[in-house]
Amino acid sequence: MFQAVTKTLSVASTTSACRGILLGIRHYCKKTPTKLRVSQALSGADLGANVKVQGWVRSVRPQKANVFLHVNDGSSLQPLQVVAGAELNDPLLTFGSAVEVSGILKKSPHKKQPVELEAEQITVIGECTPVDFPFKIKERHGLEYIRQFPHLRCRTNAFSSLLRIRSEATTAVHSYFRENDFVQIHTPIITSNDCEGAGELFQVKPSGPEIVEDEYFFSVPAFLTVPGQLHLEVISGAFSRVYTFGPTFRAENSQSRRHLAEFYMVEAEISFTESIEDLTKVMENMFKSATEHVLAHCVEDVDLFHKHVTPGHRDTVDAMMKSSFPVITYTEAVDILNRSSEKFTFPTDWGCDLKTEHEKYLVKHCGNAPVFVTDYPYDLKPFYARDNQDHPERTAAAVDLLVPGVGELCGGSLREERLDLLSARLEEAGLEDTYSWYLDLRRFGSVPHGGFGLGFERYLQCILGVDNIKDVIPFPRFSHSCLL
Repeated sequence: MFQAVTKTLSVASTTSACRGILLGIRHYCKKTPTKLRVSQALSGADLGANVKVQGWVRSVRPQKANVFLHVNDGSSLQPLQVVAGAELNDPLLTFGSAVEVSGILKKSPHKKQPVELEAEQITVIGECTPVDFPFKIKERHGLEYIRQFPHLRCRTNAFSSLLRIRSEATTAVHSYFRENDFVQIHTPIITSNDCEGAGELFQVKPSGPEIVEDEYFFSVPAFLTVPGQLHLEVISGAFSRVYTFGPTFRAENSQSRRHLAEFYMVEAEISFTESIEDLTKVMENMFKSATEHVLAHCVEDVDLFHKHVTPGHRDTVDAMMKSSFPVITYTEAVDILNRSSEKFTFPTDWGCDLKTEHEKYLVKHCGNAPVFVTDYPYDLKPFYARDNQDHPERTAAAVDLLVPGVGELCGGSLREERLDLLSARLEEAGLEDTYSWYLDLRRFGSVPHGGFGLGFERYLQCILGVDNIKDVIPFPRFSHSCLL
């Protein structure tokens, strides 16, 4: 009897040990979850796989037997639905919290979503108190409201869409120039060049206990760059097509919806050109190429703006893409303004600088489509703009691209390559010594050339219909702004 019991226990112990070994093997052989972005999960390429997704909770809907979450990680406007048993619900699982979810990716039974993640494990990585969080789960917040929270507004649908569009538009600009044989140049941010006529400057000075007051670090005054144009002109003496895309600074004391102290500029310079038409072709082609790319690669994000933020603006964008941009001279533009019944705040006499109200009217007059204005008065343009030598009016070979809702988007000119005329103008302005190096460019292998600059934030305003420039840049810098 004792032997039988012992034998039974021995067999039971062996069976238990084997089960333990088998469980250990199963655990060891269990496949590690594949880490996916939300956009990858939504594509449905990994259906049936054990996956892991990390992101932030956009909504929580607990039920008796299940809890439903929407999780997003910024890779897509659409969130991923997570379905979990009620036992996985956690008091810390709230709107705005950061989570890691592992489970099986399955086809969703609902038509509005292609897939869903059947959760096996949910871990709260970062807590969020919904009561204190400035954005509420079921409210649609306007751009003006979310602008108050520059450190948090990337968590909203509208601004996350803007950032994805901005990223794709950046890619599109670089792609256009690469495909058209332009060489990218990194122009300096700190420079002694004030690019006369381009705006107020931020002066850069060293700071520290060993620095003598009013001592210049570079022995001369230094500034944050306004444009990179003059540096591009240097490079265009050896490369026929160059461009730069980087930050630009203007110390304008302005609170308007049109101005920033720090923004991004796309600038290009083309050698061996004697025609404004060569510049306008590049401007128009770049605009249309970049916009076509954005519309194709950011469909949902652009639709969010055109449907909910700026309803009806898609028609304007489509019209811009279909139209050929007309060209008028400054003289024709002034004539159009003077014949208008519109009451303008600023004068419209020949020789005046066109203001935003004038630019927007000209765009509407031309069918609410982009329009080039050429041949501005010579005295309105900086020293480097080419003299048309068309006395008595005396104009410069300069051009602006005006677009709906924004006004001026691009500004450019042919550069004065004739040494005698350039020297005379610099001498007249008292800048001959300061720009002696610029005269050297004309002395040694100079060629006819020209270029332009495009305000990147204004471009985004144009294609999205956004009224305030502070809503199209991650961290807006403007007079009296809050600096993070």
